[in-house]
This record gives sequence, structure tokens and C-alpha cells, in this order.
Amino acid sequence: MNDPAIRALLYPLLTGGVRIDELPTGTTRADVVHITEHFMHGYEVKGDGDTLQRVANQLRCYGEVYDFVTFIVTEKHLPKLLPLLPEWVGILIASESGLSTHRAAGYNATVERAPLSRLLLLDEVKQYLLARGLTGVSTLRSREISHFLRTTQLVPLSGLAQYVRERLIARLPERLLLRAERKAERERLPPRRKPKGKPKPKAKKKKPAVQKKVRVVA
Repeated sequence: MNDPAIRALLYPLLTGGVRIDELPTGTTRADVVHITEHFMHGYEVKGDGDTLQRVANQLRCYGEVYDFVTFIVTEKHLPKLLPLLPEWVGILIASESGLSTHRAAGYNATVERAPLSRLLLLDEVKQYLLARGLTGVSTLRSREISHFLRTTQLVPLSGLAQYVRERLIARLPERLLLRAERKAERERLPPRRKPKGKPKPKAKKKKPAVQKKVRVVA
């Protein structure tokens, strides 16, 4: 099974809230993120043609921000995937008959404030901090905001997480509109033609060799 076929099985199961595909998360993108008022659940899809080379980085990035994390894989990946995932990460097995649960996702206790905030725009994070009376953050840059959130005790994780969920849910209509505009623009443009390769130079015809007469000296 490939990625689109697996996603088609997953989407009907995500009830309530919103669904965001390809959400930038740390140094990677989460395939599917289900966001409700109460939690964020990140899903990573591994079809038959995918590899497990990026699992370690994906797990690290998802573990820093999502309340629940689930990997959806085909049967061929399961033996090699199991040793790579901690017990709290859920695993679904995809087949032609649907999705079956190998193990359900448990609550993730490793979410951190700084990575979580980077799911939003910098101005959105500043607005949240300013609303909490932290006026000194208005001129800080992204790196300084991250350092502040890593070290401060003035910003509860639960409050920041709720704000992040609210902003991502509110932003979904804008994402869908922008995606539709880009699709319409692509459809208006003429199809790209593949660049023609440079014609190979014609091989020069070799002149017949002139046989030299050999003089024999007696």
C-alpha cells in the first residue's frame, strides 16, 4: 500500500476538531495531525515503498509537541519499527482491509514549551506572552523567545498548548483557501514542457587515408 491509500483509511477515523496534512514540525513535517480543543495527535505514515531511515528524527520532533503520536505502517515494516519506538507511541497496521491497532497511543509526557511554540508564527507567540503581561518579549527574536520558554517558569505548558491548538484550528480555513488558490493558479498555467536536450553534433566524416607511395632504393 502507498501513502495516499493509507491516508484515505485514516481520515474517516479522525472525528471532531480539524485535520492538517504536512504540518511543519521541528526539522520535519508530520504527515497528518488531528487537532481538537483538548489534544493534538500526530500521525506518521509508512507505506510499502517508504523506509524507516527518518524515524528517529520524526519521533524526536513529534515527541516534543504532540500529546499523542501514532505510526501507521504496513506489515512489512513492523518487525524493524518496533525496537525504534517507545511504548507510548501507537502503531496501526495498514492493509487492504483497513487499519488495525497493534497498540494504542499513550499520553506523551515529553512535550516542551519551546518546540511547541514553533508550530505558530513568531508574532502569534509574542501576542500570547504579551497577553500574560510579559512585556519584555516584544522585541525578542525567535531564538531568544525559544530560550525564554525553555528557562522560564512563568508560562504554564497547559496554557501555551491550549493557545497553540486554538490558533492552528483557527488558521485551517486560511490554509485551505491558500491551497485552493495555489491549485487554481497551477491549473491556469500551461503545462511545462520538458527542456529539449542539445542536439548532438554530427560526427565528421573521416577522409579516406591517402596511401603514400613507397620508393624502393636499389
